[in-house]
Amino acid sequence: MSALFVLAARSAWNRRFVLGLVVLSIALSTLLLLGVERIRQDLRANFSQAVSGTDLIVGARTGPVQLLLYSVFRIGNATNNIRFSSAEAIARHRAVAWMVPLSLGDSHRGFAVMGTTAAYFEHFRYGQKQPLALAQGRPFAALYDTVIGADVARRLDYALGQRIVLSHGDGAMQANDHADKPFTIVGILAPTGTPVDRTVHIGLPAMEAIHLDWAAGAPLPGQAVSAEQAAAQDLTPRNITAALIGLKSRAAVFAVQREVAAFRDEPLLAILPGVALDELWDVVGLGERGLQAMSALVAVVSLAALVAVILAGLNERRRELAILRAVGAGPRQMLALLAAEGLLVTAAGVLLGALACWGAVAVLGGWVQGQFGLVLRLLPPGSAEWQLMAAVLAGGLLASLVPGWRAYRLSLADGLSPRI
Repeated sequence: MSALFVLAARSAWNRRFVLGLVVLSIALSTLLLLGVERIRQDLRANFSQAVSGTDLIVGARTGPVQLLLYSVFRIGNATNNIRFSSAEAIARHRAVAWMVPLSLGDSHRGFAVMGTTAAYFEHFRYGQKQPLALAQGRPFAALYDTVIGADVARRLDYALGQRIVLSHGDGAMQANDHADKPFTIVGILAPTGTPVDRTVHIGLPAMEAIHLDWAAGAPLPGQAVSAEQAAAQDLTPRNITAALIGLKSRAAVFAVQREVAAFRDEPLLAILPGVALDELWDVVGLGERGLQAMSALVAVVSLAALVAVILAGLNERRRELAILRAVGAGPRQMLALLAAEGLLVTAAGVLLGALACWGAVAVLGGWVQGQFGLVLRLLPPGSAEWQLMAAVLAGGLLASLVPGWRAYRLSLADGLSPRI
């Protein structure tokens, strides 16, 4: 058997240019298959690790997925706010251990601005219930202090002590800037690989202060309130976007969820983050399957090219096959030779594609994280990757049986006298 593979390898080497193109085609299809699988797995991991240790997320009554997207992932906008007094009432529930209010809607140069309290740095968890850590500085304390995420600091080249201006809404127009109330960066969070890295954090009173002279999304004409005047006013928040809730016991989660749904003062919704994530993946599952199907189709086309190349070269190789018959090779060995050759070409393509995939993750991982916020992990092949590579190898072996069978028939028909 080893002699057969050596012979197949030497035969393939004699046609290395054409077969090299086939190897490249199979490598690209393997790269696409493994790349889609790696992105799919890491995307799920990034989403699932964005928040942990939070039992419920409370917001205005809307869809669970929408509430999860805007409160945790800063995607989209809330259809309505909830009263801060309602969140405080829920926080006083006998089963609730802590409550972290979130106020969203503003931005800074494309990054979301979130108003919260010091409880955010104490109770918020991500990944495997990891707490937030400051790479530099301290949490906000003064009214116009801000703590920025790692991506904000890196992409905008910000440092401690620097003053920044926030914008109302998406900041599309310069007129929406809160230029009269600049903030000072007092802390930079360590990287988390979650939306926290792309968020500018300020205190809830600060969120109220910058909107004292705003109404209906626009500044009130002739009623400007300076930063000093704002600091002297009552800045107790009236509304917030959502609240993260931690319970004393997980056993009470459904009871508290029902009580929030029956809240009398205003319509509220409480969701379990894990359940909402499952619903989210049900929504995007069709797109995942579409990408996988497209990758599989590319692999099939590459294997079809392998069959076409080997079949096209059979007529030129009939003398070679006749010589092998002359030295004692049987028809079955002809079939095995062509199958071994196809398997070697496929294996070379799969190996090259796998190396290219992990090389791309190593080289482009930082850029992808900076541009899209997706953390690509450089990990050994998992069960799904091994199955994909095995499927391509099996497909290559099956595809090689077609020219192998053709060679078997030719060797029987030609004998030692091929008709060239």
